[in-house]
Amino acid sequence: MSVTKEQVMEQLKTVMDPELGKDLVTLKMIKNVALCDGQAKITVELTTPACPMKDKISFDVKKAVTQLDGISMCEVEFTAQVQPSPQQQAKDSNPLPTVKHVIAVGAGKGGVGKSTVSVNLAVGLARAGAKVGLLDGDIYGPSLPTMLGLDGLETHTEGGNMIVPFDVHGIKSMTIGKLVDPDKPLIWRGPMAHGAFNQLATQTLWGELDYLIIDMPPGTGDVPLTLAQLLPLTGAVVVCTPQKVAQDDARRAVRMFQQLQVPILGVVENMSYFIGNDGVEYDIFGKGGAQAMAHQMDVPYLGGIPINMRLRANSDNGKPTANFEDDAQLGKELETVVKNLAGQVSIQTHQTEMATPTISIS
Repeated sequence: MSVTKEQVMEQLKTVMDPELGKDLVTLKMIKNVALCDGQAKITVELTTPACPMKDKISFDVKKAVTQLDGISMCEVEFTAQVQPSPQQQAKDSNPLPTVKHVIAVGAGKGGVGKSTVSVNLAVGLARAGAKVGLLDGDIYGPSLPTMLGLDGLETHTEGGNMIVPFDVHGIKSMTIGKLVDPDKPLIWRGPMAHGAFNQLATQTLWGELDYLIIDMPPGTGDVPLTLAQLLPLTGAVVVCTPQKVAQDDARRAVRMFQQLQVPILGVVENMSYFIGNDGVEYDIFGKGGAQAMAHQMDVPYLGGIPINMRLRANSDNGKPTANFEDDAQLGKELETVVKNLAGQVSIQTHQTEMATPTISIS
């Protein structure tokens, strides 16, 4: 007797998504089952094109289906469809309804590589096949003009007051650094910074995006509070270097987002280690410190990024794509962080409990 599609679907109920903790059938990830002459072709729709568990899911599907008598071979084909966050769907007056996930990248202090992490997260997600935007929310110290190589590009508007984002390196981007004199310091009080961020976020023509990464200014001041209350945040990434003094400030950033009821998607340890010309790994700042902090605070750890001369040079030259292509080890480290973030976003999407960000002052 030939195997039926119904039998295959029953078998697929035994295959669990390793991150979401439910079977693929319940999650409605099985989009097609084709059977012919003892061979099966299964189409699985992932929750993100940067799924970190793709290989595991493929192995488990093949193993489960070929256990059926009459199925000698199974081919797995993947598609991906990023689902909007519960926060995006629930917000009554969402200023960015075409953006599925808004992700803040913050840090308790400056100089830890927050912009480096933001840029490479955005480029990495785009390389995986997602539609990605990157907003430079660091009003006082914008870095994207340099890191994305925007210096020779002109800013354009449509409809009078809508800003056209720059389309570079596979992502859409916008920064206040392209709207003001690059040598002019922005000596602004809080309300002015609030207004500038609001305008950049809501008056940029982002279009349809799976992810909007926002590079935040350091600390716990006006702009992070504005962001948390203005946009439906899926969650936040906190960047930290390994040493204790950086951990102390990163803890405050974690607690700030938690107080605002913004989920912590994970911690990234930047400048984690350095490999010299002699091939020896040097833990200049004490590798693993940020990972230990994440464990202590019970928040996800997304991975570590090394001190790398090519990473520095590519950032200075506005060539972030080269970080994934010119150095195998660096590319592997960055892709790990990107995939782990995508996985955490998918987990958050399937959680139903949410709250509106608030802040109380006492």
